Amino acid sequence: MHLAFSSNAFTSFSLDDAIREIARLGYAGIEILCDHPHAVPERLSPERIREIAEAVEGAKLRISNLNAFPTCYMGDVYHPSWIHEGEAERRVEYTRRCLELARRWGVPHLSTLPGGTLDEGMDREAALERFREGLEALYDDCRRAGARILIEPEPGLLIETSAEFLDFAEDLDPECVGLNFDIGHFFCVDEDPVELVPRLARWTGHYHLEDIHENRFHYHLIPGRGAIDIPGVLEAIRKTGYQDFVTVEVYPRAAAPVEAARESIEYLRKLNVGI
Repeated sequence: MHLAFSSNAFTSFSLDDAIREIARLGYAGIEILCDHPHAVPERLSPERIREIAEAVEGAKLRISNLNAFPTCYMGDVYHPSWIHEGEAERRVEYTRRCLELARRWGVPHLSTLPGGTLDEGMDREAALERFREGLEALYDDCRRAGARILIEPEPGLLIETSAEFLDFAEDLDPECVGLNFDIGHFFCVDEDPVELVPRLARWTGHYHLEDIHENRFHYHLIPGRGAIDIPGVLEAIRKTGYQDFVTVEVYPRAAAPVEAARESIEYLRKLNVGI
């Protein structure tokens, strides 16, 4: 396994500065936020795309994942969604642009929200079908990019639990769609990430790591500050043979990202689980 840090905690920094800081602290990778202020796809010129690739390479990092979940530059974290009328086409087009970034940067996947918010009056089955249709519309783009779209279940959204993900994924092409396993999100919905790791391994393309308070309220904490059995989760991941990135995602620490990244890597290095 390799350890990365998400740039979404560094929104008070330019992307170039975030790359330098994350490398300086000893991480092997960086997850790039495909939103303001870092890498909004349609605002990146070909020259800027090359500059970012060169900055990552020059820092001796790799891009662990493209975070294509939030779209605050044109709405908010959850909008435009995959499932709201009048929004789904914009989400599909945005994701298509992110897949092109993945192709240009050689990134094997991007993460996306699990449909969106199921608002009052919305039909769940219709929302799932709209989500499925949006993903299927991007299969050719995934194949061209050599990248998968990883669904990230989250508390309060259309797909929250492992069972809901597996039921939805049954009809999807696993070469194009997979799972971004957010350890804290599953913990928040009363699931044990240690048990889920082997069960979901065949779908998992990437991991997000954070800690969560014992009350299971959805708020990302620095690893080691909450109630998740992080050593157990990382050991479970190691046992599956997974050899790619685990990305620390502690975006609530945007006021002090360097300190959060430093504390995270110091804690994780002490666990001796192959990172």
